[in-house]
Amino acid sequence: MDRLEEVAVKLERVRRLMAEEELGAVVLGGATNFSWITAGGDDVIVLAAEQGAGSVVITPDGQYVITDNIEAGRLADEELAGLDFTIVQDEWHKESFVTLLDSLVSGDVGADGNWLPGAADYGSEIARLRWSLLPPEVERFRRLGQDVSRCLTETAREVQVGQSEIEIGALLTGKLKALDIAPNVILIASDERIEKYRHPLPKAKHVERYVMLVASVRRFGLQASATRLVHFGELPAELRRKHDACTLVDACFNLETRPGARVSTIFDRAVRMYAATGFADEWRLHHQGGACGYAGRDYKATPDMDEVVLENQAFAWNPSITGTKSEDTVLVTSGAPELLTAAVDWPMLQVEYKGQTLPRADILVR
Repeated sequence: MDRLEEVAVKLERVRRLMAEEELGAVVLGGATNFSWITAGGDDVIVLAAEQGAGSVVITPDGQYVITDNIEAGRLADEELAGLDFTIVQDEWHKESFVTLLDSLVSGDVGADGNWLPGAADYGSEIARLRWSLLPPEVERFRRLGQDVSRCLTETAREVQVGQSEIEIGALLTGKLKALDIAPNVILIASDERIEKYRHPLPKAKHVERYVMLVASVRRFGLQASATRLVHFGELPAELRRKHDACTLVDACFNLETRPGARVSTIFDRAVRMYAATGFADEWRLHHQGGACGYAGRDYKATPDMDEVVLENQAFAWNPSITGTKSEDTVLVTSGAPELLTAAVDWPMLQVEYKGQTLPRADILVR
């Protein structure tokens, strides 16, 4: 399946939704959806913005990108080359989006959120169209996952006692950016900050013995997350016990995540595993992760969530026990989950759960 064929499959998914809902057009303004529908195109200018530089308009018989004259050339040359999208543009200073849209569509319009006045919000329905990944998306995800894992390993092996968390974060970010990977979230914690904070932004704190590195990143629209831990000197017995427990909960989450499984059932079994390992209430202190793909989390799993796992859907579970954490991005298959961010050049634990074994990243001791 080449890029043009991939886009055709996705357009057919959208048009099927349009027919079911009797819509005259669907407008995709979100940057994640631009990347999805264009098979890896990127219209992000401001990293923090949810809306990109181009809005995709899909009608029953055409597909368009509305943008301004600043972005039109680059989008045509670098993001949409070879694809059957027509660019519709106006000068940057004119607020002409609605006028341009009206010239393209007739009938009721749906959008990927509530951002477009007069359009119905189909954000959740459109997101579901992305969840089951096509073969080319899986290949792009594999390459992203391995690149992220290598960056984490290289950074972890270069970290030195006395470095600041900010310096470590900069080192990791530089390695990612060199591979055209955008860092959405970089968390670095050392020593007591690992125990105190679940979301530790890098600070001027200097490393003494223990470091946590967390990366949530994006390339070609796909988003992967992983966590690695480094300890200088012999591991304390309590940290060893906690990490063993955490990786067992992680194995439970991942091995229970199979096509057709209900998220609430997966969550319940993982909560039971927390209790079985002696850390019954730790799941209450931080979210446990969930489905991902073109979002860092398409949804964060909860005890009462009614979603069902799909074939070829990506998940990033991130169980934590105060002082430790286990996280990788996986692809759901009919067999064992595929570890997209599988640790590279790293000490591993072979974790057994219900007769199955899943390799999980251990704490790197230096």
